[in-house]
Amino acid sequence: MQERLCGEIITFTTRHESEALVDKKKRYSQILEILDGGKEMTAKEIAVEMNKRGYIPTSERNFTAPRLTELSQNGVVEPIGKKKCQWTNKSVAVYKIINLEGIIWK
Repeated sequence: MQERLCGEIITFTTRHESEALVDKKKRYSQILEILDGGKEMTAKEIAVEMNKRGYIPTSERNFTAPRLTELSQNGVVEPIGKKKCQWTNKSVAVYKIINLEGIIWK
C-alpha cells in the first residue's frame, strides 16, 4: 500500500465538492460585467467589486482567480501585465477582456 500525505484524499475531495457548488456561468458573467468597457483589473480588484455589488460574500480573490484562469484558457480574458497589489504588496496579474465571440460556458 502506497503511503499518502496526511489529509491528501480529504482535501482533494473537499476541493472538488466546493467547486461543484459554484455556478460557473453566473460567475463568468459577473466577472465579464465588471471587466466590460476595456477595464484592466486584478483578481482581487474584481473580487472587491463583486463583493460591493453583493455577488460574493467576501472580497477574497479565490472567488475570482479560478474563473479568470478558465476564462483565460478559453481565450476570453488575458493577463496583459503585472502590478503591485495594494492589499498584499505583491506582484499580481492584470486581466482584460480580449474576445467575447464564441464563448462556450462549461
